[in-house]
Amino acid sequence: MDRAALADFLRRRREALQPGDVGLAAGARRRAPGLRREEVAALAAMSTDYYTRLEQQRGPQPSPQMLAALARALRLTTGERDYLFRVAGQNAPAGVTTATHVAPALLRVLDRLDDTPALILSNLGETLVQNRMAEALFGDRSGHTGLARSEIYRWFTDPAERLRYPEDDRPRQSRAQVANLRAAYGSMGPRSRAGELVRALQKASPEFAELWERHEVAQRFADHKTLIHPELGAIELDCQVLFTEDRSQALLVLTAPPRSEGDEKLRLLAVLGHERFPADTTPG
Repeated sequence: MDRAALADFLRRRREALQPGDVGLAAGARRRAPGLRREEVAALAAMSTDYYTRLEQQRGPQPSPQMLAALARALRLTTGERDYLFRVAGQNAPAGVTTATHVAPALLRVLDRLDDTPALILSNLGETLVQNRMAEALFGDRSGHTGLARSEIYRWFTDPAERLRYPEDDRPRQSRAQVANLRAAYGSMGPRSRAGELVRALQKASPEFAELWERHEVAQRFADHKTLIHPELGAIELDCQVLFTEDRSQALLVLTAPPRSEGDEKLRLLAVLGHERFPADTTPG
């Protein structure tokens, strides 16, 4: 671990960012350039004291999870992320298989979306980042670990995952989930995390095993959806998607036509904020 290089890199990257670059309001006049330490800490979901100690060349070696959070907070490119890992004494993540580094281009778009649900997913259906409106619609998805980080895995193993879709639409969603995983499996290979998901689901879900044998392949996100919110009921929304160049990550944006019932419910959702989901109806 090169403490001096790590501290200098973090400071320089922090000073190179402006509040608007990460979706924050500029606020009062700033005496120093760039973001404040407490702002970077909040974006990375760590304490200000912990982050400050890193910039001051003291404190423990950051874990890979902490480094991934810092890479997202500082909007690092893949090359910059790998450098951050190396100077911190950790192995750089191996390409898209980690699904932990969010593409900066997608983050820049997400930062500008605050009035409609939007989230960034990996090609394995892992929620990497979600805005406030997406949290209000789906619940906080950041707490899942292991295979359950993938919404594909949860769809076939956790009945509560399906409650956000109308019952008559669930078979279509099942096929879409499998087709998305088949596309990821084709690009990542059988020895990848996609392969691990497939093997686990073949054992856990007869429905998945049957659909997997159909060999349907797609990365289909853009369509018309009806989602069930525990407080607002059915909400009809249009879903649009923006992929990274290698299609390993996707930004999903959910909107409704102006003055429609769905638009009105999104406005109510913004007022309600993140409601506490009942234990048996948590959608994500």
